[in-house]
Amino acid sequence: MKLSKFLTDHNDDILLEWDKFAKQKAPVGSDQSMPALRDHAQELLRAIVKDIKTSQSEKQQVKKSRGEKPDDQNLDNAATIHGALRHESGFTLSVVMAEFRALRATVLRLWLPQVKEMTEEFNYDMLRFNEAIDEVMSQSIDTFSERTTRTRDTFLAVLGHDLRNPLHVMTMTGGVLKRMKNWSEAIPSAGSRIATSSASMTLMVNDLLEYGRTQLGGNLVIKRHVVDMQRICQGVMDEARAAYPDREFVLQPSGNLTDSFDEARLQQVFANLLNNAARYTELDKPITMVVTGKADVMAIKVHNFGPVIPAKSLKAIFEPLVQLVKETEHSKSSTHSVGLGLYIAREITRAHGGTIEAESSKHAGTVFTVLLPRNHRQKSENPDA
Repeated sequence: MKLSKFLTDHNDDILLEWDKFAKQKAPVGSDQSMPALRDHAQELLRAIVKDIKTSQSEKQQVKKSRGEKPDDQNLDNAATIHGALRHESGFTLSVVMAEFRALRATVLRLWLPQVKEMTEEFNYDMLRFNEAIDEVMSQSIDTFSERTTRTRDTFLAVLGHDLRNPLHVMTMTGGVLKRMKNWSEAIPSAGSRIATSSASMTLMVNDLLEYGRTQLGGNLVIKRHVVDMQRICQGVMDEARAAYPDREFVLQPSGNLTDSFDEARLQQVFANLLNNAARYTELDKPITMVVTGKADVMAIKVHNFGPVIPAKSLKAIFEPLVQLVKETEHSKSSTHSVGLGLYIAREITRAHGGTIEAESSKHAGTVFTVLLPRNHRQKSENPDA
């Protein structure tokens, strides 16, 4: 059977194998069953079939072997879309390459048993198929790498901008203090500005350190001890009030809030969530933190009203360097977000064995929910036992 006919007749079988591989390699939380991803994979196979069936001159074959752009724009476009979608879904470059190796192996494993004899036509089909796979893989990788470079450069530019703002405030405040004759009047407000700017910079630096640790293969070390979740949340909320004095923050605790967690890590999670809510909230609406101690889980919800997060972005916002969105018109902070806070919050939550999710609508606002399973070793009449 000619390979082009086999690919057309067994399209669903090949796509099913590809879907299984993609789901195994997909980042945690990435939805790889979306129709858009399946449709683009089908278009990629169609483009490969069309390329195999299209006659090719010796000059065109040499051009392909040199890695030059294909004459078939459909093949080029399908590969470009594949690389872009895989980047948006949080895949790594090595997984994208592995996808094409798996596709090649799947097609050959299913097709070769149906080949009766090794003819010149068989050799030609093998050559054209391998050319097409190499071409789409090359173009897809180029697109993926280009998107990665662009995201990295944007991130570095935004980071420089965001760090410059608090540094500027601290520098200006220092200059004011140097010129002041009556220090007693200047110190309280100056100290407040310096503390707020320092807290902002510390948050960004901590996120960078954690991001670097995860990208270098290091694990987030969780050091558990018995803590009061209400005290943790209250402390983080007090810091948020100092950083955003024009926002209203409300804490609503209930249930048994004592258990074994990493206090410092959770402070980072909640600080990132409150900081995110404060940047995007409407000034006349409160930011609410609901902390509930249940039998098997501790539930923390951070709720605010602001711009609705599109459904397709609700999972992407937890990926590193993905969401570099403009602030609301009400925000007085910087005009961009570094894009690491929610990623770090997710990784710390996972390290505790928990989950973090987001919901957003115009009517109900935006809610980030952190669920932390209780540490069963600590369950007893005496929480300190």
